[in-house]
Amino acid sequence: MDKAIVEKANEWLQGNYDEATKLAIRTMQAENEKELAESFYRNLEFGTGGLRGIMGVGTNRMNKYTVGMATQGFSNYLKKVYGGETISVAIAHDCRNNSRFFAETTANVFAANGIKVFLFESLRPTPELSFAIRYLGCKAGVVCTASHNPKEYNGYKAYWNDGSQLVPPHDKNVIKEVDAIASVNDVLWTGGEANITMIGKDLDDAYMNMVKGLSIYPEVIQQQHDLKIVYTPIHGTGITIVPETLKRFGFTNVTIVEEQATPDGNFPTVVYPNPEESEAMSMGLKKAQEIDADILCGTDPDADRVGVGVKNHKGEWILLNGNQTAVLAFAYIIEARKSKGIAHENDMIVSTIVTTEMVNELTKINDVHCYNVLTGFKWIADLIREKEGSENYVVGGEESFGLMIGNQVRDKDAVSAVALLCEMAAFEKAKGKTLFDKMIELYIKYGFYYETLISITKKGMDGQKQIADMMEGFRKNPPTNINGSEVIELLDYELQIGKDFESGDSWKIELPKSNVLQFVTEDGSKISARPSGTEPKIKFYFSVKTKLKNKEEFDVKFAELENKIQGIIDSMELK
Repeated sequence: MDKAIVEKANEWLQGNYDEATKLAIRTMQAENEKELAESFYRNLEFGTGGLRGIMGVGTNRMNKYTVGMATQGFSNYLKKVYGGETISVAIAHDCRNNSRFFAETTANVFAANGIKVFLFESLRPTPELSFAIRYLGCKAGVVCTASHNPKEYNGYKAYWNDGSQLVPPHDKNVIKEVDAIASVNDVLWTGGEANITMIGKDLDDAYMNMVKGLSIYPEVIQQQHDLKIVYTPIHGTGITIVPETLKRFGFTNVTIVEEQATPDGNFPTVVYPNPEESEAMSMGLKKAQEIDADILCGTDPDADRVGVGVKNHKGEWILLNGNQTAVLAFAYIIEARKSKGIAHENDMIVSTIVTTEMVNELTKINDVHCYNVLTGFKWIADLIREKEGSENYVVGGEESFGLMIGNQVRDKDAVSAVALLCEMAAFEKAKGKTLFDKMIELYIKYGFYYETLISITKKGMDGQKQIADMMEGFRKNPPTNINGSEVIELLDYELQIGKDFESGDSWKIELPKSNVLQFVTEDGSKISARPSGTEPKIKFYFSVKTKLKNKEEFDVKFAELENKIQGIIDSMELK
């Protein structure tokens, strides 16, 4: 075994760690050297979004000690930035195993550093944490969650004073402070308990009132109050807020998927608690079909992502992808604001570089300013901060099943998304239509765009290297032809360079560096390659388009686009 791994494990055996931790290390030494190596071969990296990893013992695992050291580093940075000011933070957690323990550990370390802590009394959605930071005037916040990852994982998301996740320069500066914590002996673990205040119902009410204020057509909900809604929290935090929010909106006919209603970090009915996965939404789809519902909504464990099920033109229940959900939401909000006379000339919409180009077409035709930022809602929040006072942010979203409606929450928010999506369904039902009917109308008007994502997982010590090698291969030897169509444009967000292969022109990309490559082909297809920032995966996004004259040719055109994407995947030999 690598000498450095042995030394790290021995440091924990001899250090100031609890006996249960030491016993677990000795057991791995005797019975499972591979697991020992995985647990200690590196330090769990505090990245730009915080921590995320498998729970367990070791430097490369989520545990009391890695969480405590991260919080000590974050505390040190807050004290450097704010000096003698009173510093307060808000802390929340989701339903995952150990999330409450990690939240309390985080609270105790902040408090021991003289920082005032507002700790939610029990599990709450991540977007409510973002709201609480702004509502309480906190300098920062933390939510303990691994979002939609499998049950073995947990995480630690760090937020700044505007309720968004960390962006430059704070992200890198916090990382430096966390890396400077050399030992658990550098952590102040206890002694500030008086600095901790529990929060709950009052914040819930303020948050739900804010969400209710986003409604554009409350009178339509009144008419369609008995819209048949099926909702599943997939064992997560959404159950604490979503049903009550729908009730406050005026919906009276909400059916909860009971088998998935109880918060449970083991996620007993699913493999991945991710509303992007059809398997995770299968119980909801079954219930929706059973009661002949109008819409199905599902939220992930920390209720920041939303999955949507609707009946298609054949009466079959299907799941919308994240791009379709985003386009429906953007179109509804733009059209409804215009119709109600509440649109502003300086309204702005924000999308991301891997989200459907249909958003750009939609906003261009509706004369609404649209910005495209890097993947991640922290970049949407960063743009809001930059444009505050000159442009009016309305809605933002990305393909990863996330929406951020209004500016009181600065992270993706499935609670408000569910409420507004149900309002959209009610609006269409009042016209005798479904959300799927609306989607086809949008395809006819703006162009039929279709997108698919594949993720290639590379686990373990070699995984990161394999992913890096794949990106380096595409960067050094970019494809010149994909699926029979010539590559005419390359966008390299890491090098911040765009190239037009037809003219030979190149230009600087005015966005922060990010390890993303995009290839645009002559037929209008776009392929993006991006390593995940939170999982051992490399993601490939495929976008193709055609024209749709009428709803009767939808099936034929859809099959053509699906075949085109499969051709691209085969052409690039992705597996």
